[in-house]
Amino acid sequence: MSIEKMELVNIAGLTKDLDKVLVKLSDCGCFHIESASKVAGKKSGFTVLKEDNPYTPLLKQISEISAQSGRKFRSDDFSDIAGESLSSLGEYILNVRKKLDDFKTAEKLADEKLSVHEQALYQVDHLKGMTVDFQQIFSCENIKVRLGRLPVDSYAKLEYYDDKPFYFAHFSEEKEYYWGMYFVPASCSDDVDEIFDSLYFERTHIPDFVKGDSSEASAELHKMVDEDKKLIEDSQKQYNDYLDKEADRLGKIFSRLKSSHDNFDLRNKAAIVNDKFYIVGFIPKNETDKFMALFDDMESVSLVLQPADSNGKLEPPIKLKNNKFSQPFSMFVEMYGLPSYNGINPTAFVAVTYTLLFGIMFGDLGQGIVLAIAGALLWKFKKFALGPILTRVGISGAVFGLLYGSVFGYEELLDPLYEALGITFLPFKVMKNVTTILIGAIVLGVLIMFISILINIVTGIKNKKFEEALFGNNGIAGLVFFGSILVGAVAELFGIHLMNAVYVIILIIMPLVAMFMREPLSYWVKGKKYHIEGGVGDFIASNFFEVFEFLLGYATNTLSFIRIGGFVLSHASMMLVVMALSEQVSAAASPIVVILGNAFVMGIEGLLVGIQTLRLEFYEIFSRFYSGDGKPFEPVKINYDENIE
Repeated sequence: MSIEKMELVNIAGLTKDLDKVLVKLSDCGCFHIESASKVAGKKSGFTVLKEDNPYTPLLKQISEISAQSGRKFRSDDFSDIAGESLSSLGEYILNVRKKLDDFKTAEKLADEKLSVHEQALYQVDHLKGMTVDFQQIFSCENIKVRLGRLPVDSYAKLEYYDDKPFYFAHFSEEKEYYWGMYFVPASCSDDVDEIFDSLYFERTHIPDFVKGDSSEASAELHKMVDEDKKLIEDSQKQYNDYLDKEADRLGKIFSRLKSSHDNFDLRNKAAIVNDKFYIVGFIPKNETDKFMALFDDMESVSLVLQPADSNGKLEPPIKLKNNKFSQPFSMFVEMYGLPSYNGINPTAFVAVTYTLLFGIMFGDLGQGIVLAIAGALLWKFKKFALGPILTRVGISGAVFGLLYGSVFGYEELLDPLYEALGITFLPFKVMKNVTTILIGAIVLGVLIMFISILINIVTGIKNKKFEEALFGNNGIAGLVFFGSILVGAVAELFGIHLMNAVYVIILIIMPLVAMFMREPLSYWVKGKKYHIEGGVGDFIASNFFEVFEFLLGYATNTLSFIRIGGFVLSHASMMLVVMALSEQVSAAASPIVVILGNAFVMGIEGLLVGIQTLRLEFYEIFSRFYSGDGKPFEPVKINYDENIE
């Protein structure tokens, strides 16, 4: 897998054609624009356009209609309104907004009336049984009447005020309140009101429009509420019907305004001098002919193509090229960071190692198949980005489950199959080979680390980064040192004594010295003189601690891969627990325990294995050969999904 080769494009022409050129650039879908001022420089006489976008105000109004109505406008063909003036479009939008606002105002007023009427109905319904006209009660001059509700606890305390001139009549009761009214002579109302306030009486005010007794008032209010609801529905229907009628034209206007708005914003990427403009950017090399053909009808516009890295002021953008298998894993690479233009695309390496490591740790034939199917369904129906990855790692888990002989936790299910085939070395029983699993995890980790170091050496030499490729801890010196330590240690285990003076000096001490002196040596390889900055003492101290850190890194990175074996054993152990639980319950409940246990293990173990595998990729593998400091290839286009706030 590689990185898409780019071409640096220089576009020049007359300022009057700038907008036409920008439209072509956004329509082609393959032009990554850069700020021309980076290349032109301040002393060249070029200036950058700083203009207010004339399409923003109208676009904001369209966006407000979209936000208010909940309707999303998308890309639409606007060729039939391309010739209309902005003033004409603005007048139309203004009229539409006014009409919609009128419907919303009518709905709001009806909603406010509904709220008042419902509140009054709520109060009146709690006073059912009162046969006196409300207006007659409120018109009394010598007697004051207060309507409301009194807490149940407070109602019991009314007997303490028998000597006071009031009468409380209740008409209904709830769990915590008595609804009713109290009567009091006008001359004593202030004192009695204070008493009821102290008893937490909540007074309600019946509106003036309420007529008749409680039954008559309730019937009339029900009628008012129904009328209010009908008015709200009518206003909403008129609003939606009108919007449906104008939606097609509004969508076209939105598309035209958004296209013009986004293209106009690109003008600040151009450099202007006199009556000429200058634009610079990148296109994929395989799009060159198609791109050049776009300007065949514009003789005043000239295009000059150069190698992508020919201008040191511009960093070529990155577009990864991946095959069908590795493509889904590009999201992990992008998450970490894209490679530099002259770097290496690690997606294929990630795809292979991630799939392999996940399968080893998640080995179960049945669970792997379920995971693969789930991933396929998530991608097919939800376009979930992790779906294709789940499919791949699920198949890998199924393959290793076949080797382990594990099917939904049943470790003996495949034994007859292997016996019938005459295969004696399978299935590989995980819990009976703990030591082998852990040693194998370290061996696999060392192998992956070696491959990572080799990749770093190749890319470093290719890009003439000799300090890293030859003398760094992930270069030839580090590879020789690390490999010699491992070979010597393994040889000692088998009784072969390689660690003699010559072996140690040449293959261990000399690589350490090379790593310590990596900066001066890299200058020497390039034929340049090296000057120690900060003095010899600082040089020795800083390089000593860096080399010491390198040594710790070799040890910790190697041991980190033990987690592979740990998760293999963890997965098997969790399924043993599930099987043990299923055996301790009744025959009817056993299948349920197995199903729920498998679902739990798949969820927890799948999540943990996925995270830990990604951690190994980022910290133990990428750290050896990959920097991720590239910038993405982002061709200019009209973003119809983005509204202007």
